[in-house]
Amino acid sequence: MLYSIIFPLLNSMPGLSGYVFPNEYELHWSILIVIYPYLTGLVAGAFILASLERVFKVSALKPIYRLSLLTALSFMIIAPLPLLAHLGHPERSFEMFLTPHTASAMAMFGFVYAWYLMVVLLLEIWFDYRKDIVIWSNEKKGIVKYFYKLLTLGATDISEKAVAFDHKIGRVITIIGIPSAFLLHGYVGFIFGSIKANPWWSSVLIPIVFLFSAIVSGIALMLLVYMITSMVRWTTMSMKCLNKLAEFLLYAMLIDFSLETLDFIHRLYESEESISILSEMISSRLFISLIITQIIIGSLMPMLGLVFARFGKLPDELRRMIYFISAILVQVGIFSTRWNVVIGGQLFSKSLRGLTTYKLDIFGIEGLLVSIALLIAPIGILWVLTKILPPWNEMGKVQKEVAKMSATESV
Repeated sequence: MLYSIIFPLLNSMPGLSGYVFPNEYELHWSILIVIYPYLTGLVAGAFILASLERVFKVSALKPIYRLSLLTALSFMIIAPLPLLAHLGHPERSFEMFLTPHTASAMAMFGFVYAWYLMVVLLLEIWFDYRKDIVIWSNEKKGIVKYFYKLLTLGATDISEKAVAFDHKIGRVITIIGIPSAFLLHGYVGFIFGSIKANPWWSSVLIPIVFLFSAIVSGIALMLLVYMITSMVRWTTMSMKCLNKLAEFLLYAMLIDFSLETLDFIHRLYESEESISILSEMISSRLFISLIITQIIIGSLMPMLGLVFARFGKLPDELRRMIYFISAILVQVGIFSTRWNVVIGGQLFSKSLRGLTTYKLDIFGIEGLLVSIALLIAPIGILWVLTKILPPWNEMGKVQKEVAKMSATESV
């Protein structure tokens, strides 16, 4: 009797179509769960980009090595906050450490996060900055002097042998950090891809797609951060660095777009019973966010722009402008990807015969304002970190070296 009243009422509501269960009217995973994989992807991508210089000796990326590490740390600090806010009772998150449940991928995230933050990021930054911290602890005055002395952790030896040891340990940590970065973001895709009951999520390619999209978003982020910080500080950008960033971004986008296309073709080829409702969802609910925003605006347009700017004979000023716009469009596209995965997987009924809608609130813990605050907060943290551990001096030295190398090559 109750179902005969509720079902007609639900299906007569605006935005609902077909056969929808009462418990499917409200989506359980909101925009906070969209922001979480987006932030972790930026962390993994920025760190992997930094590892290209430290491990693979890509000298063109030296100007942004330290900046990449600080950026990764800034976003890493904020990354778990969307999950804690969505949890409702953040204090319950400590249970995953006190009573670890190894069979739960979500529970194990706490250990992955702690490992990546404490062992990988903080240690690598400390070893890379240790010599500078010791020098600052001797040069600064007042309370700042004692703050840097505290950061030295008592290791004040800055001899050539000690600094060489720092670089050696830092390289080892970076090598360990690369698979750790893959694990940090790959497990998010693993969670979605392993949900067999949801045809929109269940795919072996989802973890790989998440990983490459993270690399794409991280490279695009560093392109933006490097250009904006250079403009704010009125310093000359290294075109060699920008061109290399654009190349890596283009190559990563080509791989990511190819994987997403392969996943789509595979779903069409299988043509399971869910293909009808998924096709209807794409053509109606996700048409703007998937076809327009993710594919056209966030993928095809920036790829064409990067090809035209990087390999075309353009003046540097126009090239930088196209790089900047393309990086912004990439961020829009990657955020749309996260939105389409998380929200899209909840828009169709488990009966595969109906569609629902998602309404984003402005206020509240899972509203638009909180989401914007979570996206802006890492920028503020990065500003503070650059004041405490300024990467600019190192960037200036590297840019001079790159300029000398370019002048030598031209001669």
